Amino acid sequence: MVMSTDTAKKFVSFESLPDFLARLAQESRVYAPRREGRAVVYRLWGPDDKAEFTARPTESCKQVIFPRSEALFYFSRGGEGENPDASSLILQEAPEPGPAVIFGALSCDARGFLAFDPVYDGCGTGGKAKDVYYLKRRELTTLVVRTCKTPLNTCFCTWVGGGPASSEGADALMTEIGNGWLFEAVSDKGAALLQSLPDASEEQRAEGAASREAAQGVFPQPADIKDAPVSLRALFDSAAFWEKQTAQCLYCGACTYLCPTCYCFNITDESNGIKGLRMRSWDNCMSPLFTLETSGHNPRPAKFNRLKNRVGHKFSYYPKIHSGRFSCCGCGRCIKSCPSSVDIRKIVLDAIKEAANV
Repeated sequence: MVMSTDTAKKFVSFESLPDFLARLAQESRVYAPRREGRAVVYRLWGPDDKAEFTARPTESCKQVIFPRSEALFYFSRGGEGENPDASSLILQEAPEPGPAVIFGALSCDARGFLAFDPVYDGCGTGGKAKDVYYLKRRELTTLVVRTCKTPLNTCFCTWVGGGPASSEGADALMTEIGNGWLFEAVSDKGAALLQSLPDASEEQRAEGAASREAAQGVFPQPADIKDAPVSLRALFDSAAFWEKQTAQCLYCGACTYLCPTCYCFNITDESNGIKGLRMRSWDNCMSPLFTLETSGHNPRPAKFNRLKNRVGHKFSYYPKIHSGRFSCCGCGRCIKSCPSSVDIRKIVLDAIKEAANV
């Protein structure tokens, strides 16, 4: 919910931040970036943990709201006892999720949830087919987004409407200034989260605004990709173009698993004797098994078919349905972590150039 009152601005010193996180953890599960070996990942925060706010997380925070694997419900046959009734089926709902806070998320990660929201809120079904599991976690989660200071050479959030201090999808913004953090409420949830903090001074507010403006200045100027939706559709049947673009791809799936906007999943029933559970797990459209039918037919048999679908979905099919918004937040993880250096930016620009010459 967007705030109806003036934006609240608060300040917390570096030394006081752990105390603030501890207070939040008394009422909610708090997730923050943490360094683990060479990676920075979002993990449940504890009093002995040190949050990592100087490096960009290796993965997105989407697993907090859209878990890698989650139980949808549990089932059993005939209840307990030596002679269970095999003809009866007992269903038990999964536990309700509690409130959560994602603290120190990147703006691109927060914008990633905007790709989920219309799909899982029943878009195209008149609101009849809602994903209640996702929507419940989304409602109960507060997103505190931190301003990025410098981009990596794989970042391109500005290409797709984002930026280092974008507030889209966020409930509060945090910006590093001087000896602490300036917090700014974006939604009513964010204002409620920050209400116990001391107000920021005028000098601190001005420093925060200057810091965000400086960050915007060092991020790359956006490439013009407004023609991407039409261009990709024009090249849909060009096997030669897609085979060339896909030559390096190993279809390992790293791009999909690290992507903040990929929302495909698989559902399986896992059982042990007369008990079991129905589980939802992330799926990977770059895998040959993703579209393999029971008949043995696969409508996307080659890797170029699968990469064409991935790029086309993010930059053509999705924006056609959802008012022009790309299903990509420009975080660059699919580029940074690709073992064979496939660059989705190059594919989109090549498609625009190729389609102009068709």
